[in-house]
Parts: sequence; C-alpha cells; structure tokens
Amino acid sequence: MDLLPSILLLLVIGGAFAEDSTPALPELIEQVVERLQAPLTLYVDELPSIPKIYGYSLFDSRPTPVNLTIGMYQTTWKFHRDMPNTTVFAFGTTAAAASFPGPTIEALRAVPLWVTWENHLPSTHILPWDPTIHVARPRHGAGVPTVVHLHGGVVAPADDGYADAWFTSGFADTGPNWTKPNYLYPNVQGAGNLMYHDHTFGLTRVNILAGLVGAYIIRDPVREGRYNLPNGSFDLELLIADRIFATDGSIYMNATGRVPEVHPQWRAEYFGQVITVNGKAWPYLTVRRRRYRFRIMNVSNARYYNLTLSGGRLPFFVIGSDGSYLARPVATRSILLSVAEIFDVIVDFSATNATEIELLNHAPYPYRPTGTAVEGTDLGRVMKFVIRQTPTRIPANRAPILPTSLIDYATAIEDEATTTRYIAFYEYFRSGHITHLLINGKNVTDPVTETPKTGSTEVWHVINLTGDDHPLHIHVATFQAVRTTELVDVGNFTACMQRLSDPAACDIAAHAVGSVTYPPEYERTWKNVAKMPPSTMTTIVAKFRIAETDQAFPFDATAEPGYFYHCHILDHEDNVMIRPLKLIP
Repeated sequence: MDLLPSILLLLVIGGAFAEDSTPALPELIEQVVERLQAPLTLYVDELPSIPKIYGYSLFDSRPTPVNLTIGMYQTTWKFHRDMPNTTVFAFGTTAAAASFPGPTIEALRAVPLWVTWENHLPSTHILPWDPTIHVARPRHGAGVPTVVHLHGGVVAPADDGYADAWFTSGFADTGPNWTKPNYLYPNVQGAGNLMYHDHTFGLTRVNILAGLVGAYIIRDPVREGRYNLPNGSFDLELLIADRIFATDGSIYMNATGRVPEVHPQWRAEYFGQVITVNGKAWPYLTVRRRRYRFRIMNVSNARYYNLTLSGGRLPFFVIGSDGSYLARPVATRSILLSVAEIFDVIVDFSATNATEIELLNHAPYPYRPTGTAVEGTDLGRVMKFVIRQTPTRIPANRAPILPTSLIDYATAIEDEATTTRYIAFYEYFRSGHITHLLINGKNVTDPVTETPKTGSTEVWHVINLTGDDHPLHIHVATFQAVRTTELVDVGNFTACMQRLSDPAACDIAAHAVGSVTYPPEYERTWKNVAKMPPSTMTTIVAKFRIAETDQAFPFDATAEPGYFYHCHILDHEDNVMIRPLKLIP
C-alpha cells in the first residue's frame, strides 16, 4: 500500500503528530501504520454534561460539611461516535459512575469538605512509563501509584497531594510521605475555579493522560448572586484535552523515548491529534440566543490553546482566571490558555445573527515562535456552538446583564515584598533532543532552597533560558505576573548560568534590558498559573497568604511535608522541572 498520500492527508487534516518534534519520514510511516485512528468527523457528538458532586449538605436550609468518598477506577469511555470504546482511568463515586473528566465537585466558600480518595486501579498501567526518571515505585512491584492534588487549593501541606504521598490499590504500598487517606479542603479562599488531578512523582503525565482530572468549583452564593451571572444549564465547564488514539480506540503514548539510551520512554512533550472537550472529540453544543458562562480549563499535557470564536465578531467577556474573579469584565477576541490555566468567560450568543459558531485554536505547538502551526488542520478547531434560530424570550428582570464591576482584590505591589528571588529554568540536550529540565540547576531531591515566610509577599524574577513557554504553578500561593523583560545576548548568559547558576555573577542586570511587555488585562488578578515566555525574565508578586482577603492561612502551612512549585507542562514536571517549597514561621 502506498502510504505517502495517507501521510500527507494526515498532515493536512490531523496536523503533525510528533510528541516533541516532527519525526523523520521512516519513523513517521511506522507511526502511521502502527497507531493512527482514521481521521474523525467533526461535530457529530453532543457536548456531555459533566456529572456533579456537591461538597456540602443542607440542614434546615443551612450548608453543612460532608465527607465524600471518590475513587479512581479503570473503565471505558466513548470519545467519538466512530471510535471503539477507550480504556481510561477515571474518578467517580463508584466504578459505574466514573467519568472522564471526573465529576465536578461543587463546594461552598467557608464550608469545609473532607474527601477520602480511594485507589481501585489495576496492578499495571494502561500507558508506558519511564523507570529512569524520578518516579514512584511500589516496593512490592505492583499497582499504579496515585495521589490527588487540589490545583489552586489553599490547603495544609498534608492535604495538598504531595508527590511522594502516593498510594496503590488498597494502600498495599504507600509513598514515604503518605500519612492519611482523607484530605480536608477548607474552602477559605474566594469563589473561583480549581481542578483536581493526579500529582504522583514521575507519573503525573501518564496518570492525567489516562484520565485522572476533574473540575472543582468554589461558589459564594451571597456575593456572586449580586452579579446576576448565567447559572444552571447556562453555566458550563469546558475541559479541553488532546489525545492520540490507536485504531483499537486505546490512548496512544509512544513507548520509545527520543534519547532512549538516557530515558527509554520519556519524551519532552505529548501532543495529541484529537481535541476533546468534556471527554468528546470535537463536540457541538446547541445554545440559545442569550448569554452563557463557560469555565474553560486546559487539562492537556503540553498543548496551549489560543482561543477565538469564528467570524471574528463575538468577543469573550472574561470575568475570572484560575481561582479569582477580575475587578471587572474584560472583552477580548482571543484568550491564550497555557497548561492547567483556567478562564471564566461570558459569551453572548444574542449578539450575532449566525446559526453556527466554532471555537477555534491558533496556538502553535510546542508554544514557541518556531512551533508547528495548526491553521488549516483540525487541531485549529475545538468545538462548535449551534445557535437556535428562534430567540428565547427571557423576562427583563431575569435576563443576565453583564456586571460593570466584580471583585477588586488587593493590588500586586512589588514594594510589599520582604524577599526577592531569582528562579531559572534550564533544559539539557543530547543528540539534539531534550533529556531533562531543571529549575535553578537542581533536582527535586536536592535540599529545599525556596523557604518563604508564611504570611509574606515575595518577588520572584523567573528567568526562562529554554526555547519554550512554561506555565509556572506555585502550590498554596497566589501570584500575579507584573511584567516580562526580554533578555539580550541570551546565548552567553545561558552558558554562564549553566556554569554558575548565579544571576548576579552572570550580570543579569546587563541582560534583562530588552523590551518589556505586560500581562493582558484579562490575566490581571491573583492566579496560580502564569506563562513564562522563552528568553525572558518574568517578574511575579507572590503572596503566601490568602490574597483575596489578605488574611493568614487558617492552618499550619509550615508543617511537613511542605509544598512544590513547578512547570505545569506535565512531561517537564515529571523530568524534573519541579522543586520543593517549604514555608517557615
């Protein structure tokens, strides 16, 4: 069979299918034969509604705390009408209820929630994993280690899902920092959007790729009720993830590394050929001519999304990002989502005469100036909105009106900082391919060097000496990027930093003198993920207290085992772009 036409067709329709760079033609042909699901028809499956679990109960109309039990199960999932069922790992209250994404947990502000996490996964993983990176290894040799992290949660160290607090099925094996099966989420932060996902050393990328991720929403009915925002069936989560599927429907991950003599399986980034939203490949959603609220979450391993609405006329009105509201809605034609970033938006479908609107993606991959473009391929499409032609009349006193103001939190002020730190991102190569990535030239097992005082404000200058944009995530803290400064003479500065790992000795002041850019207005709130562009120094203001209320943590944040900060490209985090963070009194 002549495969060249098929290869060319797939390059046009499905985009390139390398996981960190375009492979050579012989490898490409082998991958086409071995793994590819045939191109799928877009917009034939309806967007699924994600199941909900309520993190509270009502007693005499008053919310009270509850204890949920949520398990991790191996099950099957139907990603597309024309595909076989896919084996996945999934969260659920029972095996029968397990779903991808996992059920959305709805919590109330100031109402604590206990969750008992149970591991019901099999003795072996459904995806290949690399034993040569820093990875959780069951002592008895069997079982899939997992631990759940509430991404963006303000929680005590023992409840944070520390990467070596993992456990296997039935707690047959546990990591060195495992202490308990149930976690307390106090929900003391403001209303906003979080997510929960696996966070196991060396397995985060494969466990999340297998399906272990879900949304967690904190609501504040009294305060949010003032804004008259869309609610009920007009308030939806959109969890976007990319996957590669084999012809039998299974999730595909290459079992051979780019530099197999160093890491037999690990690759620098995983990029899928199929875009899924709420567990369906390129779905559609029928909407009315009215305003909708979409909580958009990027739960991909490495892919960024630069989102627009087709036609170029409908804007997004961004009302929040990550776990915080903005001070006021911000209208924008595009939104750039890095990995694990969240944007809360309003879209007004009554403002168009169109009957169909596509949600489009324009982000190259990897996300850098030389990344592969997605325009003209299915990777440039995310989902479709089908707009009912007959307008739905809503009583004027009930119609959602876009609020003019939201929550005006404390401003990020650099002069408040008691400590200034330099954080540097490095990547290392062999044979032209990345073998590992480090923060400040240190491994995750090296002694902790970032020790903020609980309650303090710090300024971090994050120096990105790699070719990619990296999403920085700091556990327990919230922060704002205030500016990004281009580095000049990057080659010499990088060479010096790789020798000395000392910004002062390498004269950072002489190199951080290029053009200065500022975050877009729709990102100007307290966040838990921020983008660090390549060959730049990004300055962030981080608060190690509850930024929304400027209050101290209501728990001992200095306790063991501490926290982490890391790049949230999962393949980078696993090898080994992650460092411990230890708060001190």
